[in-house]
Amino acid sequence: MPDVESKAGAQEPRSNAWQSAVTVVQEVELPFVPPSAHAMTITVEFPPGDPGTPPHRHPGPAFGYVLDGEMVFELEGQPARVVRAGEAFWEPGGDVIHYQDGNNRDDIPVRFTVTMLCDPAKPMLTLVDEEELVQRANRRAPRGH
Repeated sequence: MPDVESKAGAQEPRSNAWQSAVTVVQEVELPFVPPSAHAMTITVEFPPGDPGTPPHRHPGPAFGYVLDGEMVFELEGQPARVVRAGEAFWEPGGDVIHYQDGNNRDDIPVRFTVTMLCDPAKPMLTLVDEEELVQRANRRAPRGH
């Protein structure tokens, strides 16, 4: 290992890249944060054409970013939309049903990351049963065919 020389008193010039290195991808006001919340960041990857996680909910807000591919994203009360690589999404958590997070493409995988503010006493994801989906059908935005 080569010797490293210290130049006491002399400071190397620093880059100014940090001044323009940050791009805000999304900014939201949190509806709530669960008491004693902890943050969990996960990466999810679905193969081509995969429908994703069945309808579910999270106990707290979730913030995501699509790394590769295209995701179909649908929350209760909002029409389904496509979120592409380089785009962000979020959901408030709590009682809101997350209907879709599947792969919009049948030729490439989709990969996204999600940071959730979780209640440590509850599972980070709870599937919604068919009976509740029927009871809340009027809250789901109309879907095109």
